[in-house]
Amino acid sequence: MDLSIVIPVYNSERIVPELVRRVAAAMGAQRPELKYELVLVNDGSADRSWSMIEQACDAYPAVRGINLRINSGQHNAIMAGLRAASGAVIVVMDDDLQHAPEDIGQLHAKIGEGYDLCYAAFRRSQHALWKTAGSAFRDLTVHALLGVPRGIRISSFKAMTADIVREITRYEGPFPYVDGLALMVTRSVANVELEHHPRLDGRGHYSLRRSVSLWAKVAMNFSVVPLRVASWLGLGFAALGFAFAVYLVVQQLLFQRIPVPGWASLVIAILIVGGVQLLALGAIGEYLGRAYLHMTAKPQYVVKATKGFGAPADKP
Repeated sequence: MDLSIVIPVYNSERIVPELVRRVAAAMGAQRPELKYELVLVNDGSADRSWSMIEQACDAYPAVRGINLRINSGQHNAIMAGLRAASGAVIVVMDDDLQHAPEDIGQLHAKIGEGYDLCYAAFRRSQHALWKTAGSAFRDLTVHALLGVPRGIRISSFKAMTADIVREITRYEGPFPYVDGLALMVTRSVANVELEHHPRLDGRGHYSLRRSVSLWAKVAMNFSVVPLRVASWLGLGFAALGFAFAVYLVVQQLLFQRIPVPGWASLVIAILIVGGVQLLALGAIGEYLGRAYLHMTAKPQYVVKATKGFGAPADKP
């Protein structure tokens, strides 16, 4: 297989038919020499997404479907698709057609230049402002913690070699972050500038809670920086407290007076110190919780059904 296209699908019954049609048309028009497969992973959708995927499998020889029993999360669904993919190059994209199937060839061509990993760098995002800002903050975190090459922008539309996918899928923990796993094993990364398109139907599924959860995966699965930050905060406030104690002693010895503290300053001090303590305990608890779930072998996902595997590759 030359190319595998992995797409996690969630509540997109009205998008799947057009998505599959455009992928097939793009591959037939731009790269007719390639044998490819389209792996659609239904991430526990509440609508008829799986039925649409089954129909696509019947209509297109290149389409394969994976149906997960429960909603496991975007990156967990991607891991299911990566393990099923058999292409020499694997492209990952979203199901909402904000990533144009017609751009797959550009990512594939960049991998052909010798890179291990290639991200789409969008000229202008079509997401809401808060989500764009959150993505920028997440990217800053990834750059700081994983040592991403300078100038590289990260997105969910990407292509990678089968060698990188093999390394990624060795991870069996319950909280995968595909980009973090990929960037841990290669520095041969490139960008291709592409357009970001409006969503074809409905609204995006990434809420603020999901975005924060994704950031926590980045911060806590690949480093101990949050624990170190909590330690340094505790040390800093301890130093401030010691300095204030010295000040009071000097006031008493030299001037025989101590400024009368007010209730406001006392409450502020208690709240600040208590907040730092809770921050440290929260970071420790998050690490312990993740370690516990990993030790108890919580699965990344559970496959309910598959369709289309074993069918011949499509070569329009």
